Amino acid sequence: MLGKITVVGLGYGDEDSLPLGVYRLLTGAGELWLRTEKHPVVDWLSVEGVRFRSFDSVYEKQADFPSVYREIADRLLNRAEEGHHPVYAVPGHPMVAEATVALLLREGKERGIPVEVKGGASFLDPVFARLGVDPADGFLLLDGTDLNADDLNPRLHQLIIQVYDRMRASEVKLTLMEFYPDDYPVTVVTAAGVAAEEVVTRVPLYELDREERFGNLSTVYIPPTASEQVLHRQFETLTGIIARLRAPDGCPWDRKQTHESLRPYLLEEAYEFLEAVAAEDGEAMADELGDVLLQILLHAQIASETGEFDIRDVVKNLSDKMVRRHPHVFGGESAKNAAEVKEKWEQIKQRERSGANREGSVLEGIPTEFPALLRATKLQKKAAKVGFHWDRPEEIRDKLEEELEEILSASPEEREEEVGDLFFTAVALSLYFGTDPEQALLAACRKFVRRFRRVEEEARKTGRPVDSFSLEELDDWWNRAKREERREKGKP
Repeated sequence: MLGKITVVGLGYGDEDSLPLGVYRLLTGAGELWLRTEKHPVVDWLSVEGVRFRSFDSVYEKQADFPSVYREIADRLLNRAEEGHHPVYAVPGHPMVAEATVALLLREGKERGIPVEVKGGASFLDPVFARLGVDPADGFLLLDGTDLNADDLNPRLHQLIIQVYDRMRASEVKLTLMEFYPDDYPVTVVTAAGVAAEEVVTRVPLYELDREERFGNLSTVYIPPTASEQVLHRQFETLTGIIARLRAPDGCPWDRKQTHESLRPYLLEEAYEFLEAVAAEDGEAMADELGDVLLQILLHAQIASETGEFDIRDVVKNLSDKMVRRHPHVFGGESAKNAAEVKEKWEQIKQRERSGANREGSVLEGIPTEFPALLRATKLQKKAAKVGFHWDRPEEIRDKLEEELEEILSASPEEREEEVGDLFFTAVALSLYFGTDPEQALLAACRKFVRRFRRVEEEARKTGRPVDSFSLEELDDWWNRAKREERREKGKP
């Protein structure tokens, strides 16, 4: 016959804080297990003659906390399956930050083992009392052993538990510094509510790990803030700023924008980001990406005002797509290299189109408003997937020569069309060699600017304007700039 597990909380302090029902459970338990003996009530249990066993040896045996919690839960569940009735005592309240209790409740139900949770005073009560904090104002309870910057919400009271030594405090400090300034005030509360042991220390964040002020009963408190220095690092703050700009009493320019009026800005900002990438300027890249994000947020805000969609829909759709198109990461499939990843991506896209009952040309899905060079690239890539491409570079060279001759012999009315054919064929040659035509042409533009500026500099040295020199003289300076540039790059 299956036994039963009873979980009870030892409270936040000594025996004086124990409720009567918990006292009776502890003193009357036939089989009492403690998660740890490191608690103020344990000495009293010994004096009272209460017999118990603890899982402290599991902490020494296992390499990480998940493994500790796993073994504790397994041992208790196995005892119950053997017909025993263990009482399991944990610090504080059983339902506050107790991973073992969560495991017992979930797996006890799966295995048909009754798990009953009894009360116990939570450490949160004396902590809030000492800090003078009303939890109704909103708070977060976070685990210092698994703290990420994304978990933080600077608008709320935040309590970080499991900060039991200086090493853990150092890791917590570094995570907090991703949001907060170095001198932001934090408070360490140790043994709250325990007579003669309680210590409350307020320090600037950078000093959090400077002293040995931590133990198993330590909690780090971060007060809420309205500081722009902190809040401006949160995505929600940015979306709120955009909504404010679009409000009736917001910015006149932002309020009058539409999807159509904003169209050119998204392209401009994207190209400015590419320029920063080419310059390898990290600060400029961060700034230009912000400008790109501004355009996205403006479009999302405009759509939210008409009920079409909002930024959460944008984020959800993208999250769903990333998971769906990366089965080798989020599913059971595998991919050996980037080429295989790209192939799977295209296969999934094709299935999605088929699922949407899309029919027609393989060239569908390429926006007509793409820049001409980008559109030509996309069209040729699509056509190549069904075998419509040149197999040898010599064939493309011959076609280029043919198109060049047609330009030279074309009438003025035909010339634009023939020049377009030449460019289109040049794109094919670029793709054959695995070169992005857009980036190649942008690099050529940057190179032209660099060299022409050197030509202008040589002209300025003479005191004469650039347009006063012959083409031969300008070309000489151009070639000199070209040679100097090659030497700077270590080329012969």
